[in-house]
Amino acid sequence: MGRFRNLASPLLRLRRDTAGSSLLEFAITLPLLVVFIVGIYDFSGAFNQKQKMEHAAQAGAIVAGAQPTSDIETTNADPQSLHPVVAVIFNSLAANGVLPNANQGTCTAINAIPTQTGPLQWTYAIQGCPDNVDIVINRGWVPAVTDSTKSVGTLLTVIYPYHWRFNSVIQLLFPGASYSATTFLSQTAKVHNQL
Repeated sequence: MGRFRNLASPLLRLRRDTAGSSLLEFAITLPLLVVFIVGIYDFSGAFNQKQKMEHAAQAGAIVAGAQPTSDIETTNADPQSLHPVVAVIFNSLAANGVLPNANQGTCTAINAIPTQTGPLQWTYAIQGCPDNVDIVINRGWVPAVTDSTKSVGTLLTVIYPYHWRFNSVIQLLFPGASYSATTFLSQTAKVHNQL
């Protein structure tokens, strides 16, 4: 009987040691699990914002294609025909929650600052949303075609930054580590000019 007692004590110690190792394994894997969960959440947020920007760009391109080109034929720093385009994009981004400060203070489509960046291209910067929204409107885009017919269209690009939340989790787990916390997302839409 004494023999069995001598065998039982190392087995009991081994059982207690595995319980401690399970706790240690959990303590090691928990931070990695948190990083994965926050990463999935963050990447889905970026994808969601990109989809909303794509919708805004498409809506703006449709409006831009229907606008007259009479005010852009001469050099014009701020064509009036592009104001509805900027308003549609701004309203779409605001309605979808991309611009948290929409219609407050300086974050309005009315305060868009135009810059002519090409013969038929303008960039509108809307500031204070809390970041800048850049809308690039090219009314002289010529699509590549295989036959001899050529048409002129509008190429519209919406640019807005996405702030990653992943950086704050990395800072908690690994103090002093840094991760690029902002990525500029851009979406492009194309349409043939109607007028």
